[in-house]
Amino acid sequence: MTTRLSLSALPSLSGVAVPGYARDGLSAGIVHFGVGNFHRAHQAVYLDDLFALGEAHDWALVGAGVREADEAMRQKLGAQDWLTTVVEQEADASTARVTGSMIDYLPPGDSAAIIACLADPAIRIVSLTITEGGYYIDPASQRFDPSHPDIAHDAAHPDAPKTVFGLILAGLQRRRELGIVPFTVMSCDNIPGNGHVTENAVAGLAALLDPDLAAWVKASVAFPNGMVDRITPATSDREKSLLAEQFGVDDAWPVFCESFRQWVLEDNFPAGRPALEKVGVQFVSDVAPYEHMKIRILNGGHATIAYPAGLLDIHFVHEAMEHPLIAAFLRKVETEEIIPVVPPVPDTDLNGYLALCERRFANPKIGDTIRRLCLDGSNRQPKFIIPSALDRENANGGLTGLALVSALWCRYCFGTSDSGAVIEPNDPNWDRLTVQARKARDNPAAWIEMTDIYGALSQSKAFRSAFTRALQSLWTQGTKATLEAYLADRL
Repeated sequence: MTTRLSLSALPSLSGVAVPGYARDGLSAGIVHFGVGNFHRAHQAVYLDDLFALGEAHDWALVGAGVREADEAMRQKLGAQDWLTTVVEQEADASTARVTGSMIDYLPPGDSAAIIACLADPAIRIVSLTITEGGYYIDPASQRFDPSHPDIAHDAAHPDAPKTVFGLILAGLQRRRELGIVPFTVMSCDNIPGNGHVTENAVAGLAALLDPDLAAWVKASVAFPNGMVDRITPATSDREKSLLAEQFGVDDAWPVFCESFRQWVLEDNFPAGRPALEKVGVQFVSDVAPYEHMKIRILNGGHATIAYPAGLLDIHFVHEAMEHPLIAAFLRKVETEEIIPVVPPVPDTDLNGYLALCERRFANPKIGDTIRRLCLDGSNRQPKFIIPSALDRENANGGLTGLALVSALWCRYCFGTSDSGAVIEPNDPNWDRLTVQARKARDNPAAWIEMTDIYGALSQSKAFRSAFTRALQSLWTQGTKATLEAYLADRL
């Protein structure tokens, strides 16, 4: 028998931790855009921990969104009083908790209501998890793209914006007009310099409206950089069934994740912040070293195992780590090409960090899928793989492994695995990528000539040569034989 999740049902739950504070004692202090699984397994959990200490009860979360899919999440969470069941899974144990740090969710599309909430003096932080592809970044330059149609719309209709950045800017403008201190804008996405990227988007949109407004944003609004980490797969019927069977909870959208979590933040919150250092958040003056480590080693590692596993019809990430060729491929690329160009990180052994990542990837309980790791390569490769390859090029170092990672992505985007199984579209730019991948089968240069993705790397003779060898091997020998050749230094 299962119990439907709600506030009234909390006392009847058994074997599940529940909020140790009164929900009616919370008040809003943060508006969060992008109430997805990662946010509910990360920021919402840290706040739940802090509230349980009896602190920061005026820093509760209010959700917000701009996509049609956000309404489905809002309806499901609203029906269970904005509660979420978070299940932490390791190989030898699973634990469940209900978090209560979110107290409302603004209707997506109701820009007037969202802007009014953003203008409330009680809101002192606006945070975001909108994915790597949500920042309107030109892939090659990694700079804000003011010509994007969504941004052009918000510039033309500032009172009825469609984007997160249009809403944030409208909220900031309202506060400026009312003489209210600006809120801090805090990105929680896996983007190098995510605070700077977010500032460029908000100020870039402001510049299309009024140069003086853009200057005010840059001078008056804080955009701290941050590094976030917790492996959190998508929720499917599998997770809902596991929660019901193991813990007796009926949650419309539970979150499953690993027990490991990390959050490193620059301490730049002029309007105030909750004392998150009391629950494990690390505040530093410069987050860049931690960010480089995580994005290059962990996210780059995910990209490294994703495409060979996808081509070999492997479903789960832990199954990929059980494949000896893929596990060895990951370690060789990381130790020989990625880690050597990662700057030192305070009090951190990079090889030890890699070993930690390998253990996390191999966790059999997580249920993270290869398809999720393969998603949105056109936005992820320029952030997770191509920068390492450029650094190797600039250092005159070998980049055969990184070129192979790129070739595996190209082969994946052809749309069939080595067995001939169809790979369903898995990128916002899938149609374009498929066309280029088909051209590249006979002319490998066609792939890396996508300069909006590869930038200066497109001109690298060493990368072109290594990519060409790798892709030709993938087509003539297959994924397994190509990995074997690379591991034997024969590629």
